[in-house]
Amino acid sequence: MADEVILLDFWPSMFGMRTRIALEEKNVIFDYREQDLWNKNPILLEMNPVHKKIPVLIHNGKPVCESLIQMEYIDEVWPSKTPLLPSDPYQRAHAKFWGDFIDKKVYASARLIWGAKGEEHEAGKKEFIEILKTLESELGDKTYFGGETFGYVDIALIGFYSWFEAYEKFGNFSIEAECLKLIAWAKRCVKRERECF
Repeated sequence: MADEVILLDFWPSMFGMRTRIALEEKNVIFDYREQDLWNKNPILLEMNPVHKKIPVLIHNGKPVCESLIQMEYIDEVWPSKTPLLPSDPYQRAHAKFWGDFIDKKVYASARLIWGAKGEEHEAGKKEFIEILKTLESELGDKTYFGGETFGYVDIALIGFYSWFEAYEKFGNFSIEAECLKLIAWAKRCVKRERECF
């Protein structure tokens, strides 16, 4: 029996991008189902009754929610393909730490750039840049966060890159001027995606 893989998603979601990239990395064929977040589909509400949000990965009728968890699930279910997480327990824990950092820090501060005004907006912009600088420091001189291998942390962060231009416009600043190495990393990831897919 072939695997039935369905992804409930909304195309601009940086979280959904993670799951799509992870599935593509593993060459998993999936049925992409675009969701209207303002008129939620019954299948979305059924498959994610707690949070009622995307992305939802449905594998053989069973839902897996939350993008970082989905990435781990994909890595475990389809292990014969290129691994997303390192096999070494310490390196794997390290990658999960940075994925969690991205989840908790990047999105929250980015929301303040386009959703807040005045001092809160400026504080969000400053915090966002500091978070990106922290990530840039972790990247160092490596090609990808995992060294020469594109993986979990890269996938966790790259979806945000598609929003950088909007953050810059709303925040009236340049991410590239502040985080040149991180932008170079993002461009490598995008170029890699175009070559691979």
